[in-house]
Amino acid sequence: MKFEEIEALMRKNESLSEQYVLPENFIVVRLDGRGFTKLTKEKLSLEKPFDKRFSEVMVDITKHLFNIGFKVIYGYTQSDEISLLIHKNDNTFSRKIRKINSILAGEASAFFSLQFQEICVFDCRTIAIPNLEMLLDYFCWRQEDSHRNSLSAYCYWTLRKNGLSAKQATEKIEKMSMTDKNELLFQHGINYNTLPIWQKRGIGILNKEVKKQSFNPVTKEPVVYLRNELFVEKELMIREEYRVFLREIFDTF
Repeated sequence: MKFEEIEALMRKNESLSEQYVLPENFIVVRLDGRGFTKLTKEKLSLEKPFDKRFSEVMVDITKHLFNIGFKVIYGYTQSDEISLLIHKNDNTFSRKIRKINSILAGEASAFFSLQFQEICVFDCRTIAIPNLEMLLDYFCWRQEDSHRNSLSAYCYWTLRKNGLSAKQATEKIEKMSMTDKNELLFQHGINYNTLPIWQKRGIGILNKEVKKQSFNPVTKEPVVYLRNELFVEKELMIREEYRVFLREIFDTF
């Protein structure tokens, strides 16, 4: 078989496996660290249950993903997870799911690996969301997941620091309600309500228009202009207030 014939056949086989996000759908991608439980426990020297530098790197990755060619509207990160909302009119890579997943996962993995000098890998999944209400549901769901994981993480490491094995601590908290977990922490001198908000609710990243002042060398006068800058929100509101906050951002798109 000639090269041209082989190439045509292979290209056809590739195209048959392609999936696309349909027009007028918002694109949400979620990246998760692969094997990060083992990585953070065995290879990286991190504070437990939350490490400030780790969180800062996750924020920096999210900000980096705003600037690699996609029209990102909003980013949210908690633990080793990042969610990005991409504009429904974004046509990067013709909206091919394979390309979206591979590019974003590759960029995030490379960025994290360089920061910690360890090989670290993110996986990525793409979700098509057709309307505003579902977008709000998605990000509120991820924030509730953040809250539940945060509470469990504090309980787990509190028990570990008090002599329980990994297996014992895991089994104990699996059977506890959220109220019981709060009570467990309180008995060990930890008021969960007073802990840093970013540890409980995650962190939002968004573009904001800010006023900047410059100088016109021709007229010799000051000039005020608007510029988009990435803003990091470490004190997100919760539940309905968070939904209102998100609606105000998403409504403009």
